[in-house]
Amino acid sequence: MHNKIKKFFLLTGDISTLYLSLYLALFLRYRDNFNSRVWENHYITFSYVFVAWLFLFYLFGLYNLYIAQNSKIFFRSVTKSLLLAGALAALFFYLNPNIAIAPKTNLLIFLLVFTIIFLLWRALYNTLLDSYLPKNKVAFIGYDNQVKEILNFIEINPNTGYLPKLILATKDSSEIEHKKIRVINELSGFKDLIKKHQINTIVLSDSPEDSSVLRQELFSSLSLKLQFVNSINFYENIIGKIPIKAINQMWFLENLNEANKVIFDHIKRLFDFLFALSILLITLPLWFIIAIFIKIESKGPVFFKQIREGKNGKKFTILKFRTMKSENNNFSPTKTNDSRITRFGSLLRKSRIDEIPQVLNIIKGEMSFVGPRPERPELIEKLEKVIPFYKERMLVKPGLTGWDQVSGEYHSPSEEDTMKKLQFDLYYVKNRSPYLDTSILLKTISVVLSRAGM
Repeated sequence: MHNKIKKFFLLTGDISTLYLSLYLALFLRYRDNFNSRVWENHYITFSYVFVAWLFLFYLFGLYNLYIAQNSKIFFRSVTKSLLLAGALAALFFYLNPNIAIAPKTNLLIFLLVFTIIFLLWRALYNTLLDSYLPKNKVAFIGYDNQVKEILNFIEINPNTGYLPKLILATKDSSEIEHKKIRVINELSGFKDLIKKHQINTIVLSDSPEDSSVLRQELFSSLSLKLQFVNSINFYENIIGKIPIKAINQMWFLENLNEANKVIFDHIKRLFDFLFALSILLITLPLWFIIAIFIKIESKGPVFFKQIREGKNGKKFTILKFRTMKSENNNFSPTKTNDSRITRFGSLLRKSRIDEIPQVLNIIKGEMSFVGPRPERPELIEKLEKVIPFYKERMLVKPGLTGWDQVSGEYHSPSEEDTMKKLQFDLYYVKNRSPYLDTSILLKTISVVLSRAGM
């Protein structure tokens, strides 16, 4: 079953749970006086609350199938989202006293009923997802670091919808450590094994062009209605980044058709300008308050300015609220528990409020809301000497947030981690779209909320 269908089923279940809970809550509240008029008076008003709740559930990762397991992480997210959702509903009714219903008691009963039904529904869904819903059974032809990374990812995230069953190791199989997956070294009987294990998808790490025997064996399997996919595309779709071995000149020529992005880039620029201008006007009074606190705590300017490199190597001055002491500061990359960061600066960093002045960079067209994070020119010059195609991440405008920032992975300034960041950045450059940009913005809000301890 495709993940989009699973998410649609999950969303439909949540919506049904919301309205069922409201119906039961009103029935418990009014009993013999419950009728269609009572229902009509409540369901429209509560629908506004429900829309906000569903948005909140998304921000807390409740539609992320990878964490849809009956685990502490999942139920912690559920608890946080329900507490905030309840507070949001109470605030909504408090700020709208003219609503023609008495929501206090009704809301309390609804919250209790919904919490019970929602927990039962989600626990049932997680169990079905893990044990009963059909999974796409996969066989891998060839084994390398890329396949190893795919298998490790699926093992950590069992709800990807894929179930690895076979590995045809065309080379030495002694290093393969995946005990639950059958490893074979010979092609004889391969077709029978595909039938026996009910394989749906074959992932090709080794090219059939390199072996006439392999090519013939796979060709004879066409009647089994299998899906064939190369490991590069499978890796990208599953993990959400470009595999290292795929990054070469041909990859750029085959995948970056910028002519297809012209309309999207124009629409994105209009959105960036209007949204950045709105944020500037709304938050401007806050700027003065932040400036006062920055000045009180430490000497120096309110803003931190630094030269960064943008699209196609164009340099610009990035703006942030200053979060570090100015005295004896060489402005080298920050470290964990960096003593240069002020107490107020730490708060600004955790909440990402220090980044707000970059709306001025966005208004000027130097940055976008979504894109690879910009780096210092001297750092780029150093990195492109040791990391091939590092500069190509800036074929698009740098962003206030990006695909790498919401990936859930922490990346240090080391060369190894910088290479991992490049994999995420190139994925964004290739796949950028209104859907991906919206997803990144929403996930960024979720990340900010989690950093704030919510």
